Amino acid sequence: MKFSKWQGCGNDFVIVDFLDHEPVDFAVLAREMCDRHFGVGADGLMAACPSETADVRMREFNPDGTEPEMCGNGIRCFSRWLYEQGYVTKDEFTVETLAGTMVPHVIVQDGTVSAVAVDMGIPVLEGARIPVAGFGTEHVVAQPIMVAGKEYAMTCVSMGNPHCVVFVDDADGFPLEKLGAQFEHHTAFPHKINTEFVEVRDRRHARMRVWERGAGITLACGTGTCATLTAGVLNNVLDREAAIEVDGGVIHVAWREDGHIVMTGPAEQVFTGEWPGVR
Repeated sequence: MKFSKWQGCGNDFVIVDFLDHEPVDFAVLAREMCDRHFGVGADGLMAACPSETADVRMREFNPDGTEPEMCGNGIRCFSRWLYEQGYVTKDEFTVETLAGTMVPHVIVQDGTVSAVAVDMGIPVLEGARIPVAGFGTEHVVAQPIMVAGKEYAMTCVSMGNPHCVVFVDDADGFPLEKLGAQFEHHTAFPHKINTEFVEVRDRRHARMRVWERGAGITLACGTGTCATLTAGVLNNVLDREAAIEVDGGVIHVAWREDGHIVMTGPAEQVFTGEWPGVR
């Protein structure tokens, strides 16, 4: 089975083509291929599948085999791969995901793809829909949460997948490796959670580090940057358009007046190869 390895701001993915092949056990395949010692190594597996409602269906699997609803960096990589493989012929098209239909736009300059922008839809703010236990239809903005004996202020958002944004004084010095899993598995989050620890540099620039549900520390999280901007606006510390600096680069996010979040960032192919055992 042929595959492509891609990265968006250091968040890396294996992409496999099942548009004309019968599906396999993608959870098992993800655990094998994403392993950084015995496999290809990646933060996730993307499978291109046929769709009855969009141009293509994207299925994504974490390194632990779980299937999240959405991945922002992943869909940028997936979209450029589709475009350059010729599976789509327009620079704007539709991709079916568990979080709904996304609309990527491939930005081409001088004949080369320079970035991919994705309309990520309208952020979900009601606690029960994110979900966050105990909030019902209320928004979860700067609400207290106890983790490892310390109280933090959380702002929670769903971008099709759940996020908890915590504003900190020093994102680079925050003990992410010690506390990330404790946020992920906190009882407040019935479906677990992606957590962003964010330092606001100014109203149009923030530094974000992330612990992803099912993957741990990653160099970037596209939906996390969207959640970060949303939380920043709700807390009146960021404008509606800002550059979000992650460990692997910078992603630009805008919250349009129509309520939609648009995320723009890089997507680069790393290498291609062939995986044994799947035809």
